Amino acid sequence: MFRSERVVRSMAYFVMTTHNQRIGKWGEDIAAAYLSDKGYSLLERNARTPYGEIDLVFRRGEETIFVEVKTRTSSRFGPPEIAVTPKKAEHLRNAAMHYAAEHDISHWQIDVLSIEGRPGGKPPKIFHFEAALS
Repeated sequence: MFRSERVVRSMAYFVMTTHNQRIGKWGEDIAAAYLSDKGYSLLERNARTPYGEIDLVFRRGEETIFVEVKTRTSSRFGPPEIAVTPKKAEHLRNAAMHYAAEHDISHWQIDVLSIEGRPGGKPPKIFHFEAALS
């Protein structure tokens, strides 16, 4: 492969990653607003643990809600929630258990929010799967 081909491929990866990150951040913002409107209190965004990141951490009453947000711009490759694979689910459970232990949390669950849409487009489709992985 010629150097110029590598540069073009690297640039394409950078643009795609940046696009995916923008869509992911937009989806997290939509999810945070959606849950806040439903009376949940946002505690933390992008909580890091040794097992991975937890997108959003909310409180509702006495319960802590760990939220995984999956965002896609279309359903062409299936709905966003199918991206929560068994391996991803295991990482989420481990991250939630670690966070709960570190913060002395006894009542918690893991929810998945599926967001389909694009910034500046029609209102997104939002599906909330409560206690999806608990």
